[in-house]
Amino acid sequence: MGDRGTFALLLLAATCSGPPRPTLPIDGDAIKAHIQKLASDEMQGRAPGGTGEKLATTYINDFYHSIGLKTQFQPVPMVGITSTASRVELTGQSGKKTLKYGDDFVVWSKQEKDSISASAELVFCGYGVVAPEYQWNDFKNDVKGKIIVVLINDPQLEDQRKFGGKAMTYYGRWTYKFEEAARQGAAGALIIHETELASYPWEVVRGSWSGEQFDIVRPDKGASTVPIQGWITRTVAAAVFKSAGLDFEEMKNKALQKDFKPVPLGIQALVDVKQEMRTVDSKNVIGVLEGSEKPGEYVIFTAHWDHLGIGEDQNGENIYHGAVDNASGVASMMEIARSAAKLQPRPKRSLVFMAVTGEEQGLLGSDYYAENPIFPLAKTLANINIDGANVYGRNDNHIEVIGFGYTTLEDILRDVVAHQGRTVIPDQAPEAGHYFRSDQFSFAKKGVPALFTKSVTPEDYKEYTAKRYHKPSDKFDPNWDMKAAADDARVLLQVALAVANAENWPEWKPGTEFRR
Repeated sequence: MGDRGTFALLLLAATCSGPPRPTLPIDGDAIKAHIQKLASDEMQGRAPGGTGEKLATTYINDFYHSIGLKTQFQPVPMVGITSTASRVELTGQSGKKTLKYGDDFVVWSKQEKDSISASAELVFCGYGVVAPEYQWNDFKNDVKGKIIVVLINDPQLEDQRKFGGKAMTYYGRWTYKFEEAARQGAAGALIIHETELASYPWEVVRGSWSGEQFDIVRPDKGASTVPIQGWITRTVAAAVFKSAGLDFEEMKNKALQKDFKPVPLGIQALVDVKQEMRTVDSKNVIGVLEGSEKPGEYVIFTAHWDHLGIGEDQNGENIYHGAVDNASGVASMMEIARSAAKLQPRPKRSLVFMAVTGEEQGLLGSDYYAENPIFPLAKTLANINIDGANVYGRNDNHIEVIGFGYTTLEDILRDVVAHQGRTVIPDQAPEAGHYFRSDQFSFAKKGVPALFTKSVTPEDYKEYTAKRYHKPSDKFDPNWDMKAAADDARVLLQVALAVANAENWPEWKPGTEFRR
């Protein structure tokens, strides 16, 4: 492996005093055309394992082939599970209450069984976190066989030395909470949704976790996962706490204390889930531009091609087009690849353009790749992930680094964007944990420095999240201004070329949890 330690200083010197940057023509209209195709009704929302996957992956692969990349598919074996909750009842001192699916809760299971049932006491377990490095344990009492109820995110404290302060860590991710519930032997885990803390409304939860869900095929058929996984609304949670004689906000405050212990809620939950299953041969789509001097070393671009398919009807529409999320990211990556393929001479190291599957289901495609890499991770210098392009034409002359302060890649980025008259700014919503919510995280967990950026203005992002994120209304708009998307694509390609042509390797900055 190359020397990462002196990378930033040497590379900055090279980028400031080296030969002029090559012209990198990237056409915003071409990006727009790809989005229009990938987000069309024909693609049926691009869910894994269906017609939409076949059409989308073929389109991407054919494009890679047309621009001269070496192409291949990486099979990603999945199981598709459609869970239907036939009954969720809560029984306590105040009587019995039947919850309404979709409005009050969503539940599913990753266990490959025709039916899953759980009858168990509800226990409030704070944030559902066990973090030895912070001397934190929300499971001081045994919760084996219980259905745990946990808060969203992690204990976001003022002390920056604990859980990243106000910035969310992986302990706040829903994937972690279900993993920990399984380790604790719980019969089920329900996360309490709160819109402000989640950064998306309940409708996103309902749309994202209704219908068929996917998981990687597991040798144990999911037996090691927590049997019941789900979300409940804040309104339902507050009512449950009230019936137990507890105040929800007061209990949230108590959960911020290190000495917090699980609190039995005195309510018996009965959950019945019926399931239909199928195996799915999904795939990651890979195009490679071989390096001119070190073809066995790699810089990997990623963007997830999948979305939510056809789901719950909203305002007369049921195709979840995923135009911004993430047809726009794939489209940007495709045009970056086109521009890179025209370069003479070629970059010294290989550039890989990987459209991954299953991001919406928990980073399945990128996680599978990280566990089964086609190109050795020890020879992978960096990952650059694109999840949502700026389709609004405006960027406030900045580019935002999600996971600010993590890697020396942002030092290169800072120099590159300066030539566009722009600046690099930190993540504007670190409490939302976006670094852990997209495919760069799969590489980061393996120690590969990873860069994730966005440039959309806060106003545009807020409007998109409230009205279109994970909804059928996230669809193509012919009036989009793609100038900002093209600018961002040029920036990311320039960063990739700087890494691919440098003598030394990027590295994680001191104190970063992914530093190896």
